[in-house]
Amino acid sequence: MTSAEEVGLTVRAVIWDFGGVFTSSPFVAFARYEAEHGLPKDFIRGVNATDPDTNAWAKLERSEIDAETFDVLFAAESTRLGYTVGGRDVLALLAGEVRSVMVSALMICREKLKCACITNNAKVGQGPGMTFDQKKSKEVSKIIDLFDLVIESSKVGYRKPDPEIYRIACRKLGIEPSEAVYLDDLGINLKPARAMGMKTIKVTDPDAALRELEAAVGFSLE
Repeated sequence: MTSAEEVGLTVRAVIWDFGGVFTSSPFVAFARYEAEHGLPKDFIRGVNATDPDTNAWAKLERSEIDAETFDVLFAAESTRLGYTVGGRDVLALLAGEVRSVMVSALMICREKLKCACITNNAKVGQGPGMTFDQKKSKEVSKIIDLFDLVIESSKVGYRKPDPEIYRIACRKLGIEPSEAVYLDDLGINLKPARAMGMKTIKVTDPDAALRELEAAVGFSLE
């Protein structure tokens, strides 16, 4: 395996997204909900992608509105697009299943490098994972405790892909963006990190993503 040093890179930190990386993607739950309720495929994602900086989802993740207001605003936004979906229904779909292989990789990485999490979340459910399930909340809390730093959109007032949330993470870690590897399941969130100089990895298949991460950091994650 080619190490980071051999290709002229100095990796000092790995920065991770949470949902869709350490847990299964909420898009899977969205698809199931859409099928069960006779909605078009990717309808919920389409609502979230409409006016992405000013819609109900964006406001919730910046803590500009609460869950009750989100419920009403999301319903109105979805209705305008042809189908009514309550915001509370969407919030109940967010907590995925933990991917143990990613947790194991984090535990290895933190022995050698700084590890941080940047997550778009909201002040709903329990903790950063936004789950309403007590067992899942405990699982998420154990993972969160492994990070040196956790940046939550609901607390800092910025959300991905706003470049400022990445800058905050780098400042707090004491690194330059070029010294970080960033993993996320959404290309739109990887783009600004890459533009800042970070090595980026899209997490679609967890095993494939970890092979890329091994190549970037220069040591085994098994």
